[in-house]
Formats: sequence, structure tokens, C-alpha cells
Amino acid sequence: MNARKHNPKPAPPQPTAAEMYASRRNDIARLLDVLQMELDKHADRAKADARNWGLTGDLGQVREDLINLVGFMSGMDPEQVVEFLNDAE
Repeated sequence: MNARKHNPKPAPPQPTAAEMYASRRNDIARLLDVLQMELDKHADRAKADARNWGLTGDLGQVREDLINLVGFMSGMDPEQVVEFLNDAE
């Protein structure tokens, strides 16, 4: 019997928590840049079609999602985030 030892390839090293954090933070920064570009394009469409309430509704959805996101990141309730926004007016 010819018994060869099979040497499996070692698993690729997994990223550290710090490396993954940096990668995800970079992804988020890029997504924020894309969001700004999309908001600019959306504003151009809204300017061209000023009576279109659907476009206003789009921003309402984005606003709600961002309120929830900021609440999640800050540990605040969404209502507190809305109060913060209202204080700025």
C-alpha cells in the first residue's frame, strides 16, 4: 500500500478585526460619495419636473432610512434624530 500524506493547502489568512473595520469604513465612505452623486442627479430630475411628488417621496424614503441609520450608529431613537433635525430649522 502506497500511503502518501496529503498536505492540504493552508487556509488563507483571515483579516483582523481592525483590517475589516478599515475596509468597511472605506466602503462606507465610497458609498457616501455615491449617495451625494445620486442626490445631485436626483435634484436635476426634480428641477426638470418640479410637480413630480414621486421624486419628493423618494427623498422621504432616503431621509427615513438615514434617520434609522443615524439612530443605529448613535444609539439614539429615531424620534431623537428627528428632534435633532427639527432643532436645526
